[in-house]
Amino acid sequence: MISTKTTASRVHGALFTLATALALAGCASSPTRFYTLSAPQAAVPAQAQNARLFIEVSPIALPERLARPQLVVRSSGANAGARVDILEQERWSSPFNNELRDALASGLANRLGATDVSRSGRPTDQPVYRIAIELREFDAAPGDKVQATYSWSITRSDNAKTGACRLTVSEPVAAGIDALVLGVQRTVADAVNAIAANVNTFKSGATPACQG
Repeated sequence: MISTKTTASRVHGALFTLATALALAGCASSPTRFYTLSAPQAAVPAQAQNARLFIEVSPIALPERLARPQLVVRSSGANAGARVDILEQERWSSPFNNELRDALASGLANRLGATDVSRSGRPTDQPVYRIAIELREFDAAPGDKVQATYSWSITRSDNAKTGACRLTVSEPVAAGIDALVLGVQRTVADAVNAIAANVNTFKSGATPACQG
């Protein structure tokens, strides 16, 4: 004969097992989401392409805390202070420094109609505009803003002429990570436009005028 106590123990055990399974299923139902900074680029008309303009974008320098695939955002709430959150389930498609370099390089090549030789051979008979970019400050606050300070230098390979500039941009963002990522994309676009303008000025022989 099975005692009432033994039966109750088995029931409790089965309920615990079911609860554990449901908890694990709940965890499994929250997949990791991946984001990219490479916004769709408009095709450059053939007549606007500059086949004789070559650029080389170096790896991006940025604070060490950002050189990771997870999104790093400012903590919310009145008592958050200077805390940041590292979002394990909200990630860039590659470490942020690589994602940022690819977005800036592709944006500049498209905006200028230029050839990016960063990952290919350099032409021996044409000057290359070497672009070194640093993300000096970065603050991403969901539902508030994305603020970034970019600095860069442009060096022409054949005469070592160099110019340096800096730009601080702030983009308001709505609530949610999707809106935050779009805000980061907009700061990248702002930087691309400013750097491209400097390259064109540099190419004309004038000294680039800094913006921002």
